[in-house]
Amino acid sequence: MEQGYTTIYERAEDEFVERKSRFIGCIQPVTTEEEALAFIAEKRTQHWNATHNVFAYVLRDGFTKRCSDDGEPQGTAGVPVLDVLQKEGIVDVCVVVTRYFGGTLLGAGGLVRAYSHAAKLAVDAARVMHMNPCTILQMEFDYSLYGKISYILPKYNAVTLQSDFGVLVQLQIMMTSDKVTAFHKELNELTAAAVLPKVVQEKFADLE
Repeated sequence: MEQGYTTIYERAEDEFVERKSRFIGCIQPVTTEEEALAFIAEKRTQHWNATHNVFAYVLRDGFTKRCSDDGEPQGTAGVPVLDVLQKEGIVDVCVVVTRYFGGTLLGAGGLVRAYSHAAKLAVDAARVMHMNPCTILQMEFDYSLYGKISYILPKYNAVTLQSDFGVLVQLQIMMTSDKVTAFHKELNELTAAAVLPKVVQEKFADLE
């Protein structure tokens, strides 16, 4: 699987006022360019009377990075917002910074600082998720082994997704993929190879 990545859990927003100009930073998780463009269109509709709706987005594919100054002097708005996303190392996100002009010009340097600050406020308001490659395993075993197996699961920071206590105990667990080999080895020794976990799925999850 690919390496882990950092993104956000859900939409977040924050704002501030700089020399009577109101800056509203809003960040949204997106996984495609279409989702990013839909979010930008939504914010433009919501803030139709704003002076500018500047945006930037970065997708996990590593190649899709876009930004727009939306009428501000070139390089003073979209690029600073994009820079914040790249410095924070987050992907699959789109940020729109809305500006309601307050009558006082900020100058190029002032605009860069203001748009950077609005983007950083939005990022800081969001719940960050560190998505790592994870493996979901399915196990079936006798009740006599349940205590032993339950005891070692916390060592691997395993999350129990499903449990079924029928004729046999059935557990579906998830752990980061880098721990699976060591878990297999310990489980094999612990149960004298009586329990053979099956890989159900590999996915990214917010798990360390």
